[in-house]
Amino acid sequence: MTPPTPCVGHVHLKVADLDRAIAFYRDILGFEVTARYGAQAAFLGAGGYHHHIGLNTWESNGASPPPEGHTGLYHSAFLYPDRATLAAVLKRVTDAGIPIDGAADHGVSEALYLRDPDDNGVEIYRDRPPGDWPRDAKGALAMVNAPLDVAALLAEAH
Repeated sequence: MTPPTPCVGHVHLKVADLDRAIAFYRDILGFEVTARYGAQAAFLGAGGYHHHIGLNTWESNGASPPPEGHTGLYHSAFLYPDRATLAAVLKRVTDAGIPIDGAADHGVSEALYLRDPDDNGVEIYRDRPPGDWPRDAKGALAMVNAPLDVAALLAEAH
């Protein structure tokens, strides 16, 4: 019997303005608010899960982001089920005027990078089917960092 495999359950972020953060993660990225604790904390999930994202102002109400060059979260990544769903989220991002920091085709996935209202890094992506992942001659995964055609992806948004 193989031991259980761990997975990432959720990310919990300190934010300066709870309502602003909820609007980003709910209205732009598409998560649902599953619980709220006044003006101090909220939990958001997808697909009926209790929460994938926790937001709180317990130590950060009105605070500014940490300065560049310091340790902390590089980004959290949110997996979407397919290219059409990723395109729809990208359309909401661009319609909201949120800048894209980068975009890449990693062979295994297509990814876009942006920042949330508290300057936390966010990756939104979709995986290709495992059978389509690039592999070297020995069968090892051979991820790449090629440009992603953002305009073509956006054109698929409904």
